[in-house]
Amino acid sequence: MSELKSGSNLEKVLNAGYFAFTGECGPPKGANVEHLTEKFKFLKGNVDAVNITDNQTAVVRMSSLAASALLVQEGMEANFQMVCRDRNRLAMMADILGAHALGIRNMLCLSGDHQTFGNHPEAKNVHDIDSMQLIRLVKTMREGKFMNGDDIDVPPKMFIGAACNPFADPYEYRVYRLANKIEAGADFIQTQCIFNMEKFRDFMKKVVDMGLHEKCYILAGVTPMKNAGMANFMSKFVPGMDIPDDLIKRLKSVDKRDQSEEGIKFALEQIEEFKEMEGVAGVHLMAIEWEHKVPEIAERAKVLPRPQM
Repeated sequence: MSELKSGSNLEKVLNAGYFAFTGECGPPKGANVEHLTEKFKFLKGNVDAVNITDNQTAVVRMSSLAASALLVQEGMEANFQMVCRDRNRLAMMADILGAHALGIRNMLCLSGDHQTFGNHPEAKNVHDIDSMQLIRLVKTMREGKFMNGDDIDVPPKMFIGAACNPFADPYEYRVYRLANKIEAGADFIQTQCIFNMEKFRDFMKKVVDMGLHEKCYILAGVTPMKNAGMANFMSKFVPGMDIPDDLIKRLKSVDKRDQSEEGIKFALEQIEEFKEMEGVAGVHLMAIEWEHKVPEIAERAKVLPRPQM
């Protein structure tokens, strides 16, 4: 076992060689704590850590920091997300210190969807630093320094995560961008939702050939499709999504009432393959507004019980 950088549960699970299983939860579009804690119940005990999204799709929601702290209060582990779109470096460093003080030990560094996608398109993009610089910043702070070189009296010990979209253009550049994020200080990577398995197999072969899987833990992103309509919508309107026609046809080939079950079956097939795939250290399950399905999916994917670290 290598020396722990943050001591988070997720880090310990990966460090001990277990196949990790993380989940996700979007905070509410309001101050409704009950709604949030209700969703947490479906994730508790079924995943190693829960990603708390940060104004995803540039739509205003309860802050990731507050929702992550509420998750910690419920005895679970948060993966606190931070996007570069909404804050300058001062706000970022302040929030990182605050997150550590609130018991948060995992952090995912992201650029953030452009504000024109969201419900306040006239908002001002900040992007004082980009996601690559944010990864480096969290690492620098963990080592005891602010961005300007001043000392931090109690450094925030974070397990540093980053995202990777193996399907964005130009495809040939994806593996090198991943290498740059690892070089900047990423300890673990969560990929975008994977639907094109053939392309992902090719991507992972490149990752393994470059030895990147030995420097960083890679968690494959899985999103169970609710129906063919969702697949069609994501294929046409969600940037960077690669959804093969075969999958849409497969969902359409069954009765509308059975399409969600077919979507779950495909997700389970993916998880089985990821367990065997060289370089993949776990799965990040993004059950979008479908948290109540997580216990069933975890059970059927044979990833329970989760290791107690």
